[in-house]
Amino acid sequence: MNAAQAEQIRKGQGFIAALDQSGGSTPKALRLYGVSEDAYDGDEQMFDLVHEMRTRIAKAPAFTGDKVIGAILFEMTMDRDMDGMPTPQFMWEKRGVVPFLKVDKGLDDERDGVQLMKPMPDLDALLTRAVAAGIFGTKMRSVINAASAPGIRAVVAQQFDIGRQILAHGLVPIIEPEVTISIADKAEAEDILLNDIGAYLDALPEDAQVMLKLTLPEQPNLYKPLVEHPRVMRVVALSGGYSRDEANARLAQNTGMIASFSRALTEGLSAQQSDEEFNATIAAAIDGIYDASVAG
Repeated sequence: MNAAQAEQIRKGQGFIAALDQSGGSTPKALRLYGVSEDAYDGDEQMFDLVHEMRTRIAKAPAFTGDKVIGAILFEMTMDRDMDGMPTPQFMWEKRGVVPFLKVDKGLDDERDGVQLMKPMPDLDALLTRAVAAGIFGTKMRSVINAASAPGIRAVVAQQFDIGRQILAHGLVPIIEPEVTISIADKAEAEDILLNDIGAYLDALPEDAQVMLKLTLPEQPNLYKPLVEHPRVMRVVALSGGYSRDEANARLAQNTGMIASFSRALTEGLSAQQSDEEFNATIAAAIDGIYDASVAG
């Protein structure tokens, strides 16, 4: 583990940018950016275009470790260059931003009110590549669609099982059991999730450090015990479909949580903007998310 990067993630003022849209979510991300599906032919051109978008974000003057302490990358982003330099190296050496890698392969079909992660048979090989590329930690996402105790238990068990595999490579896993914001029993699901995560954290070795990426809770500061847990390096919040303004308002009510927004970060950005307009828009987004992250 890089000690300077660990210090920045543990104590840094700011938030983590989620730049990790993958195959399924990339067309939507490009549409929101003003690039329609008839602008590219096939996955290769699609990923070229989304990499251009991510590079434009990363090179914006406001996108530095002063306010953006980390960034979650997609595997193809890790493997590509920015300004002629491998992306993880560019992020850390040129922008002061700690690089993370999304490692999950998407979601299985819903069962017991949840969606577990699909199998990851090549995970060890990917983690070995990530370490060699200078990646600090990883991220993996499951989804909770109901306050189902057996379903939530299965989600947390899978997350921590794979989390231990990631820890064995010297990487810090971001455990992300997302609670869908639109469900009627969201608060009940969050209570179950809090208890299950706490039990698994208590069972980790004393020297283990994980991160948590959680939906902004209905009850402010519900996750404060997790923020304060000795095995937790940082608790970050996903925007989950809230507008940036609402996500920021909810985040500001949760002491110790910081943002890790994706769509809410890129809201308002467009391929058609001049560099001046683009840089001003991303700067305003970064300032707002930063302010909400440090408010607690």
